[in-house]
Amino acid sequence: MLLPFFYTEVVSRNSPIYPVGMMGVGKSTVGALLARRLERAFIDTDQEVERVAGRTIAEIFESDGEVHFRALEAEAIRAASADVAVVALGGGAVAEPGAMERLLEDGEVVYLMADPAVLVGRIENPASRPLLSGLDHSEQIKTLERLFAERKRFYDQAGIRVDARGSTEEVVERIVEGLAARTE
Repeated sequence: MLLPFFYTEVVSRNSPIYPVGMMGVGKSTVGALLARRLERAFIDTDQEVERVAGRTIAEIFESDGEVHFRALEAEAIRAASADVAVVALGGGAVAEPGAMERLLEDGEVVYLMADPAVLVGRIENPASRPLLSGLDHSEQIKTLERLFAERKRFYDQAGIRVDARGSTEEVVERIVEGLAARTE
């Protein structure tokens, strides 16, 4: 596929692009499509953690706790940052001490935004999400609202902010436009 001239600098930049945001916002889905659009590799740090650990994130949380998961996640992010890739991060990755600063130094951070009520509707299997597992719908929304309140100051540091409503293709287009604007 031919890319318009203004994508050239974005594609040739030697740094990763990090989609960030709350669980359910579409970081993995949008990130994979964005990577194809920009002809880059795609890395999902949640999948990398599961691959390296040989267990699901829910199993890691259950047996070793969130602190251990976050350490594995940080290592996956460090490894992925060496690639010129689109690297989708877990929702809480940016809230770890020094994480957002490193991401901003290493590449372009893209914050995908959506309301917690929208996010709950997008999460197909809340039982696979340790922070939502066992909660009813209203408790899931309250949990997402609490997590968002804790993480918002980190998300707000992103160089690009994109409304994650609409089709995946529309969201990717907004990201590409934001990336192009940052290279002008």
